[in-house]
Amino acid sequence: MQGTTLFKRCLEKHLVIRHACEVGVFTPERSNILDFITRDKVRATLVEPDPQRIAAIKKYFAPYPGVTLYPYAVYDHNGTLELAQRGESTFATALPFSPAVINDQYQIKKEDTFTVECKRFDAIDDGTIDLLHIDTEGCEWFVLKYLKSRPLVISLETHGKSYSNPYLAEILAWMETNGYKRWYAGKSDSVFRREGAFPITGAEKRRLAWMDGYLKFRKFRKSLFRNR
Repeated sequence: MQGTTLFKRCLEKHLVIRHACEVGVFTPERSNILDFITRDKVRATLVEPDPQRIAAIKKYFAPYPGVTLYPYAVYDHNGTLELAQRGESTFATALPFSPAVINDQYQIKKEDTFTVECKRFDAIDDGTIDLLHIDTEGCEWFVLKYLKSRPLVISLETHGKSYSNPYLAEILAWMETNGYKRWYAGKSDSVFRREGAFPITGAEKRRLAWMDGYLKFRKFRKSLFRNR
């Protein structure tokens, strides 16, 4: 699980995380900052717009007074936003594309859509976030665009099977401008560290290079199957 990996990696680096934030929680049991909340009892900011998930998140984290839930979507404006839900994927219909559209060839259906309140992330971020995880099915850029904090670690969904984030160029440019370097990657997420926050070993660099090669090969192989 990505959240457990993230926690262990931060533990290995002896990082002091006082405030963790997750944008796009889905289910509380699968929160990517769950270990930070339940083991280290850190202050946590959770953002989740799906009404079906909000009650479960509130109930699950009720014993942890340091957890604050914002029941909104994060987007490029304050107002309302139409979302579509396909299985475990909930995404803004205004996006150019999303993992469900690219990987599952999902076509948006009106009965799968609903409207939620949305906010720019600068209305949520108080500037103290040490660790940020974003999984918003293509809206990750709109979190970074209005980010006040400069976390030690930023983890976000950038790829997956045939999918590449529609705002990947903007994300990478923001990382470069703000002094972030890729730390490691998984099958769908890229994890960045603030430059100088902690040292990176040669073994970590080799693992990242290997993963990059594996992801390119997997994407190439899937493109071959699609074109048959």
